[in-house]
Parts: sequence; C-alpha cells; structure tokens
Amino acid sequence: MIKTSAHFILLLLAVLSCQSEKTTTVNGSLQQQAIVDSTFTAFKKAIITQQIDSVFSKTGFNGGISVEHNGEKMYERFDGFENFKTKKPLDSNSVFAIGSVSKQFAAAMIMRLEENGKLSTADKISKYLPEYRSKTFEEITIHHLLTHTSGISDLGPGLQSKPGAEFNYSNKGYRVLGEIVESASGKSYDENARELFFKAGISNTYTAEHFTGKNLAGAHTGTARNATAVQNMPRRLAHSSISTAAGGILSTASDLHRWNLALYNGKLLQPNSLKKFLAKTSEMKHPVIGPVNYGYGIMLAASPASYVHTGYVNGSPSLSIFYPDSNTSVVILSNIADMGRGKNAVFNPHKEVKRITDLIENALTEMNSPPPKKVTVNN
Repeated sequence: MIKTSAHFILLLLAVLSCQSEKTTTVNGSLQQQAIVDSTFTAFKKAIITQQIDSVFSKTGFNGGISVEHNGEKMYERFDGFENFKTKKPLDSNSVFAIGSVSKQFAAAMIMRLEENGKLSTADKISKYLPEYRSKTFEEITIHHLLTHTSGISDLGPGLQSKPGAEFNYSNKGYRVLGEIVESASGKSYDENARELFFKAGISNTYTAEHFTGKNLAGAHTGTARNATAVQNMPRRLAHSSISTAAGGILSTASDLHRWNLALYNGKLLQPNSLKKFLAKTSEMKHPVIGPVNYGYGIMLAASPASYVHTGYVNGSPSLSIFYPDSNTSVVILSNIADMGRGKNAVFNPHKEVKRITDLIENALTEMNSPPPKKVTVNN
C-alpha cells in the first residue's frame, strides 16, 4: 500500500510541475493557486478513496472511516452492522462509544472553567475534593491530572510516583477531573458537557448516563460472525471503573469532525487556553501509535504535526486525528473488537489509516514548502 501511495505522489509532483509552469505564464499567480489547490483536492480524494477502501477490503473492518478537509467531506464509508442480531447496517447516524477520545472533552471543560475564574490548573485538587487532603495526595494539582503526571494509580489506592515526577497514564486521574468539574462549577458533569456540546455545534454527542439517541452502535467482542454484545451499554461507561470523564462520551463521525474544527480553530477556547491545552508536557510510548507527547487530554505527534487520541472501551476501538497545518480531520470508529488477537491487532485498521493520511499529509506539506534558495557563487 505504501508503494502505491508513493507512485501517486510522484505522479502528482509531475502534474503540479506542469500545471505550475503553465499557469504562471498564462494567467498569473491567482489562477495558478486555484489550479494547484483543486489539484491537491482531487489528488487527496483519489488516493484516500483508493487506499482506505483497501483497508476495508483487506481487514473486513466493521465500522466507519471519515476524512474531512476544511469541513469538506473528502471520504466517508461505513461497513458492517450497527446491530449484529438484526443486521441493521452502520451509517453516518450511528453513535459510537469513543473511549479515551473523551478525555479532551474533560480537559476543555477544565480550561473553560479556568477562563471563567472558577479554578486554576495550578490549584491543588484538595481545594475541590476533601478526600484528597491527606498527605499522600496533598501535592497533586489539576495540571498533574490533565497530563497524567499525578501519580494516581488505576490499580490501587496509593501513588505510583511522586506528583509531577513521571508520566503514568491514569483513567482514574481523569475520573477525578470530572469530579473537580462538578465541584468547581456547581453543576453535574452532564450539564457541563451539554453546554460544551452546544458551543461546539454538535447535537449527536452524549454522556454515558444521559444517552437519548436512537442509533447506538453499542460495543461487541468477537468477530462479525460470532459477535457478543457488551451488556449495559452505554450506562456501564459511567461506572467509576471507567467514568464519563475518562471514557464515557458517545458520538458520531460527523460530530467529532465538528468538534475538531471548533476546538483547534479557536471556537471553544481562548488563544492562551488553547496554547496551554496543546503544550507538550510529557513523552509517552503509545502501544498503538508510537512515541508522542501529551498535552491536556490530547496526544501530540510529529512528522506530520497532528493531534491524536486513541480510545478503547471493551468492544469499541476508536481513533481521532487532526492535522493543523491542513485543517484535516480523520475519524475512525468501530463497535467490535476481537480481543483474541490482542489489543494492538484490534487497532490494525486504525494504524493503517493513520499511515496513509500521515503519508499524504507529509507529501502535501513538502509540496507546499517554498523551494530552497539558490546560492550564487561569484568567481
């Protein structure tokens, strides 16, 4: 697949070279840019369609993959079943559990509360939650929770490390953030979430305990032939073992695109808050997407620059990617996981899509870069 992508990229370079030379001499820079832009768009659509269609055919992916550029649909396809018993197919209205992609919603709520003077990310969490006033937890700040450096363990009551010393991914830490959102705002987490959803312009996104939609894709284990539904969905996601703040948001591909555009284009957070949200704080070796940095509820990948987060709750793997340089959003959602193959293998389709879109993004970035300056040597 990578060789095929490289072939298309070389072809595009030749086309762009010809088009650029032609338009410069005929109608000037404005028409040149229009043709180049349209060529980029046509190329991206063609290669994305060919390459991602092959992911469906080769992996038998049961889910949806959607790509948007500047809010324009570049690719979208849903294959498989929303309900494996009734054989109801997935479509653009299907609502998926997005797992840890939910964490960026919690982080955005915290930042909005800071903007409104309700809290500071430098605050000790004991200011809002009396149960964390013991000596063990007294140095933990909201910033530590947001960046997974609090030391709070998912496995026991104590700390894995001194606050601020190490990165240790903690769902429990984000559950605590959800409790702080409620304490600082005086409202339920769901009320805060619905205000945020409204601000982002998304109407098919829900918290686990207040799902009112009609197209729940649910979660399943096994394969399409022997799928077993995960029971008590989606309310089980609100249980303290997962928690809504850490992994209990449900959404559609279209809503997640709108969310990405709203968040990263400054509709939800003030410039200083967004800068803080995206500041690199910790390095982590992600088991699915490799080395990344962590901001506030979001992973920061390089080459190409992208804001990424995987999500997994039992039977529902997901991946959201946003490329800020091109304003391109990629959403990959599924409602079944064959854990007999191992968690990493469950994400093979997601990883392949990311490889494809990373390659395209890097190629287009290189094409848009100014040529190196010529050096004149005087004899």
